[in-house]
Amino acid sequence: MSFVALSRSTLRHVTSSTRFFSTTLRAQREYANVLVSRPSPGVALITLNRPKALNALNAAHFQDISDAMKEADQDASVGAMILTGSERAFAAGADIKEMKDKSFAEAYTTNFLANWEVIPKLKKPVIAAVSGYALGGGLELALQADILLAAPSAKLGQPEVNLGVIPGGGGTQRLARLIGKSRAMELVLTGRIIDADEAERWGIVRVVREGSVVDEAVKVASDIASKGRIAVGAGKEAVNAAFEMSLAEGLRFEKRLFHALFSTKDQKEGMAAFAEKRRAEWTHS
Repeated sequence: MSFVALSRSTLRHVTSSTRFFSTTLRAQREYANVLVSRPSPGVALITLNRPKALNALNAAHFQDISDAMKEADQDASVGAMILTGSERAFAAGADIKEMKDKSFAEAYTTNFLANWEVIPKLKKPVIAAVSGYALGGGLELALQADILLAAPSAKLGQPEVNLGVIPGGGGTQRLARLIGKSRAMELVLTGRIIDADEAERWGIVRVVREGSVVDEAVKVASDIASKGRIAVGAGKEAVNAAFEMSLAEGLRFEKRLFHALFSTKDQKEGMAAFAEKRRAEWTHS
């Protein structure tokens, strides 16, 4: 797969979509391949920034993504995160130039792509805001998000079969669970790329047809960040458990989390505020 330069810079895309509020995270490090900003209080925006390669994911790029998201996850002032790319490409796939000469022994002994499972391990919710291409590893990265929003320009696919391999970053497993065996097989075995409308019909994304997909992601993230952090984290954990457990196990796990929340100050405050018809003041405790 070859990549061409973007006609618009990633930075322009980010600043035009988040004009209303912009500061930097606390004493954060700078990254070579991602931009980190705060478009709204409590919201961290992480933007993939390899425009000349259509945000193709190489080892250094993915390490920056992982480190930036972990940093935001540990920041007490952050309640939700957004992961986005440029208008042209969320991420056009893994960097083929980096992997084309790997041997089986090298891929196997180094457990190649094992570090891709970063988002499901984060406590705070992650929203993927996808414009343009989200192919191969790019789609696999987006599928890890807790909420996936897409612009009408989005193009999604797993074209690895055209390179003589299969998805290796979770594509076969997450797609099968999300859209069923037949549709997952179609995408994986043909390498077909689908547009945003078809992806929405299949239940992969919600398409944002009015305004910027990043602006919509900021609105959703801001809403999440305004809630009690403990309840939000428990909700994320419970929904994710549905993909790992049987129904009976999942229901039992949900009940235990529900019961546990009655030990929090936020539960007492939330229910008291409801009864008193006032706005809750969360302490995240």
